[in-house]
This record gives sequence, C-alpha cells and structure tokens, in this order.
Amino acid sequence: MERFNGISVFVEVADAGGFSAAAARLNLSRSAVGKTVSRLERRLGVRLFHRTTRTQSLTEEGQLFYESCQKALGEIRTAEDLLESGRREIRGRLRISMPVLFGRQCVAPLLRDLLRSHPRLEFDLSFNDRVIDLLDEGFDLAIRNSPLGNGSGLMMRTVAEQRMTVCASPAYLEAHGMPRTVAELAAHEGIVYARGGESLSWSFPSDGKATEIVLPQTRLRLDDLAAIADAAAAGHGLAWLPCWLVRERVQKGELVRVLTDRPGLIFKAHAVWPRTQHMLPKLRVVIDKLAAGLPRIME
Repeated sequence: MERFNGISVFVEVADAGGFSAAAARLNLSRSAVGKTVSRLERRLGVRLFHRTTRTQSLTEEGQLFYESCQKALGEIRTAEDLLESGRREIRGRLRISMPVLFGRQCVAPLLRDLLRSHPRLEFDLSFNDRVIDLLDEGFDLAIRNSPLGNGSGLMMRTVAEQRMTVCASPAYLEAHGMPRTVAELAAHEGIVYARGGESLSWSFPSDGKATEIVLPQTRLRLDDLAAIADAAAAGHGLAWLPCWLVRERVQKGELVRVLTDRPGLIFKAHAVWPRTQHMLPKLRVVIDKLAAGLPRIME
C-alpha cells in the first residue's frame, strides 16, 4: 500500500495549480502537502514539480505521472460510484461549468432543488461564458449554449432549446412604430450582442424558405444579455433575446415582443461530459433533471 501513499495529494496539487490551493481543498497545512509530495518524489526518484517561491508547475516526468494517476484515480472513483448505483442514495461531488446568465437563472435553481432530494450530493459550480476544456480543467460536466465543435473524448445530450424573440419598450415602439416585417428591422435602432469585435446578426427561420438575417443599425453593442435587456427596457431600441430572459419583463409590461407571427431562431443547450464506459449515477441524475426541467422555462 505504500506505493499509493501521496498520489491523491499529488494529483490534487496538480489540479489546484499549487501547494497552497491544494492544502485549502484538502483541509491540510501547506507544509503537510509539500512534505507528502517530497516523500513521493524521493520514493519515485524523480522531481515531479518545478518549484519557485510562488508557483509550482509539473515537470515533464510529473506531467506523465499525473496523467496516469488521474486516470487511475478516476477509474477508482467510477468503481466506487458504480457500487452506489444499486443503492437509493446518490452521493458524491460534481464540478459543473455553465454560462453565467443562463446558468444563474435557469440551471442553478434546478441543481439547488436536486440537492434537497439528495442530501449527500455535492456541487462545485463555475459560472463562465468561456468554453472550458473539461478534460484539462477537471470538470465533470459543462452546460453549453454554443456550437460544440470537435468534442473528441466527450459525450453530449441536448437538454433544452432556447427560442429567440425581438422586443422593445412600449415607449420606444410608440416613438418609432411597431415593425411588421423582418425587413423593417433594418430601419430601427438595435441593441446588439457583440464579442471579440463581431456583432451577432438576428436570424429568422422560415418554413420552406431561406433564413432571413438582419443586423439593425446600432450605436449600442454589449457582451452581456442582461445588460441588453436593461437597455431595451430603458427605450434604447429593439433587442433580440432569449424568451426565458424577457418573460417577466413582458409580463410586467416593461417590454413588448414584436414579430410574434414569425418563429424565432432556436439555440440548443447541451450537457457535455467526458466519455466514460459507465455513466456515474450522480451525473445521470443531474443530466436527467436538467433535461426534464429546462424546457419548461425556455419559452
């Protein structure tokens, strides 16, 4: 058993990016973590980390050892979780990444509800609009609204479809008129989502016809959907937003949906996780919860 001493601590240091961060995760002192790794290095006869006064990074040998250990520990955790599959209780920790606004308003409430049903289930939730690398960054699950691209080593399930809608404040529509066709949108002031210097065009699918695409004239470009909704409610122009985001504002009369006779473009939301031979019960219960709960709040 001495051959396995220190391996889990070593992996935690590599995952956390340093001794101090790993110590906080493990509820140990930094000194205890450093000594454990040093003993492991002496036993193996190799240096696993490059050390400076502030940072620790894996050596080439350390990286090779880390990849093997991470895989082995993952197999052990999978075996332990599979033993739980025959029991009623769902238990264990999941690290989950999700987009900031969609995650906070739509995903997180469902996950909090799931914790009430499963007292031994734990979540570490990360809210980030960046497309994270699950394998490199150690996440068990990610919720993505963006196209998946090449997801080698990943599994995917569609958990929701988000319909887009055009809306504006009553004051703006009173001053500038109600657009009746997609073509008329080009003459209106728009509030546009933009990131990395590129503005997102507004798309309107049509049965049997080509999708109509328009980008209204704009003086206001934002990279946050909630801020776009705020600007639209303040009368700065038309906005193209997910229905779930503007529903309450529409109900309160702060925003009015326009072109309601045209079906809005649908963006799919996906649950993405590392490919494994057996899906863990704790992961399955989360994905099933999202697939069942999210569609009810998308329109």
